[in-house]
Amino acid sequence: MRTLVTIVAILFSAAPQPCFGSRVVTVDIEGIVHPVTADIVGAAIRQAQQKHADAVLIRINTPGGLLDATRSIVEEVFHSPVPVIMWVGPSGARAASAGFFLLECGDIASMAPGTNTGASHPVALGGGQMDPVMKEKAENDAAALMRAITTHRGRNQDAAEKAVRQSVSYTDREALDLHLIDLIASSPALLLKQLDGREITRFDGQRETLHFAQAQITPYPLSLRQRVLRGIADPNIALLLLVLGAVCIYAEFSNPGMVAPGVIGSILVLLGLTALAMFPIDWLGAALMILALVFFALEAKFVTHGVLTLGGAAAMTLGAILLIDTTLPELRIRWTTALAVSVPFALITTFLLSIAVRARRNKVVTGVEGMIGQIGSTVAELNPAGTILIRGEYWNARADSRIPPSRPVRVTGVDGLTLRVEQTEREDS
Repeated sequence: MRTLVTIVAILFSAAPQPCFGSRVVTVDIEGIVHPVTADIVGAAIRQAQQKHADAVLIRINTPGGLLDATRSIVEEVFHSPVPVIMWVGPSGARAASAGFFLLECGDIASMAPGTNTGASHPVALGGGQMDPVMKEKAENDAAALMRAITTHRGRNQDAAEKAVRQSVSYTDREALDLHLIDLIASSPALLLKQLDGREITRFDGQRETLHFAQAQITPYPLSLRQRVLRGIADPNIALLLLVLGAVCIYAEFSNPGMVAPGVIGSILVLLGLTALAMFPIDWLGAALMILALVFFALEAKFVTHGVLTLGGAAAMTLGAILLIDTTLPELRIRWTTALAVSVPFALITTFLLSIAVRARRNKVVTGVEGMIGQIGSTVAELNPAGTILIRGEYWNARADSRIPPSRPVRVTGVDGLTLRVEQTEREDS
């Protein structure tokens, strides 16, 4: 009996075990690198840890972005409990500027054929010439970060540092030959196939073998908050949201009780301010935007024949262009957007303000105040009180002097239900 049990145990242990494919969570870094990008990457890494995924695959296609957000992503990758694979793709994509830092910080760095990377020299945010001392500090700081990354990843420090100090760019083949990346793959599926069985050294020094047989690729699902923030994380969209929100709020103040414009405008303004908060703001641009609003308001009050309106439109256009403090074209507000927003906004705002000002200057024609200045006629003698006929109605009236009957009178004041009048030569038509 004991022998039979032993034979059954041996057969059971020798039987092939069911093979479950590995799981890889994928996430995209598309467009500008900003705080929302860092939030998405961090959330994807945490989800991969919770679901016991074998790796996180990050697809990169970016012209660059903000250095603070880049550092946050690098920190997330260094402390990731699961391996992080960086892949620049598809063909035609790039990992420029900040993207080069992200490519190098991964446990695996790879590129698709026909992609490029590098050009990571720090630039002045305002677009002008950087102070020599500040330029040296920024360059040394970025170079030190790149050396730290390549040292821990075992990649070519000299070639990587040239991309920072000399803005050198590399094609996929050049990056592979210079040992800046580990391999070239045309798709994520082929990349995982090439990595199956490969041994890597994690940031903490531990060695780990990758197993990607029958890998199941699972895209990281963005939350509603992340989708909204990523959708509005564009200075051009942020400007549109702010302007539309301002017009809606003004419409609510002009016509109290409509409610809907005020609610919609408040939401749009908050979304616009949230989007702009992600980017470095140039206070000169912000001051020009405020100055434009002042010009529009003054145009409605003073007759300048459009001079203030033109000045406001010019100030808003320049303010919009200077609003974001960066040299990256993708982070700046385009001329076309600035003009398309400032000119209609100038015309609409000035028109609405002029209507409101004229309405306040017009004589009141309703209620008790509307009786002031109206012309009527005496029904009987006012001595000093009596009755007058005005606007088809009989009113009690009082005058400071005697007024014969059937004489025109003008209303000068109202005391309750009694009108104060004076005799006039003007006849009521």
